[in-house]
Amino acid sequence: MEFKTPTLEDKKELDYYLLKDSTRSCDFNSANIILWNSFYKCQYTIIENCVVVKTDEEGTSFSYPMGNGDKKKAVETIMKYCKEKEIPFIMHGITHEAEEEMIAMFGDIFKVEYDRDEADYIYERESLATLKGKKLHGKRNHINRFKENHQWSYEKLNDENQLEAITMLMEWKMQNCSPEDVEKHEEVCVSKNSLIYYKEFGLTGGILRADGKIVGFSLGEPALNPDTFVVHIEKAFANVQGAYPMINQQFVIHEMEGYKYVNREEDLGEEGLRKAKMSYRPAYMLEKGFLRFK
Repeated sequence: MEFKTPTLEDKKELDYYLLKDSTRSCDFNSANIILWNSFYKCQYTIIENCVVVKTDEEGTSFSYPMGNGDKKKAVETIMKYCKEKEIPFIMHGITHEAEEEMIAMFGDIFKVEYDRDEADYIYERESLATLKGKKLHGKRNHINRFKENHQWSYEKLNDENQLEAITMLMEWKMQNCSPEDVEKHEEVCVSKNSLIYYKEFGLTGGILRADGKIVGFSLGEPALNPDTFVVHIEKAFANVQGAYPMINQQFVIHEMEGYKYVNREEDLGEEGLRKAKMSYRPAYMLEKGFLRFK
């Protein structure tokens, strides 16, 4: 069983298998797998017509097989690989649905440790678009201040505004990234590559302008479950009041018509990010964890 480091050239092969399956998890969008491969040391292989991704999480761990092939045989192949390599059998990104499927295939021989830091935030699209209700009153106020203070516009990411968006990202980096914050620098690198290769990755982007200048942008794509849209990246200038809630809302309004849910990914345990994501009142948390033998 050979694993390969995913590149943009592998997107077509990954999508061939991934799109035959369904999940709201952000872990199985091919753009995420490819763009983050250097940070998480992602590699993939095809087993029994399913994609399996190996990362350096928990030493070495494997994703749940995704595709329409024989998932039991695929998992058995991973188990055999682990035995040969003399490494523990660990699977990452396991949802409750995947846990139930594992129990159905193998019996109650596993335990899953769910990690709050890795849980995806799932919102109702309508809630993010309208921001109705007392609990979202503060968001509406920030947006109103933004509209009052600026001549603003929203536009779709395209070849004409692409370079300007990258320039805005580099300015954002200067304001937000300390030299020792390796993960933040990797996040900026992923954001930059997403802007450069947005068409090749099949990403949809949105741009927010205030008085002619780009002050925020977002990038995302549909999840494997067609009722859900995943927001991979959102950047805005924090010193522009209302820029973050404004790009959030406008991106949902313009690019997510017809979707029921919006996955805004995990917070990775970052306190400020968790507070911001919780303030939008998620419909539920999509829990993910590590699966091991009991």
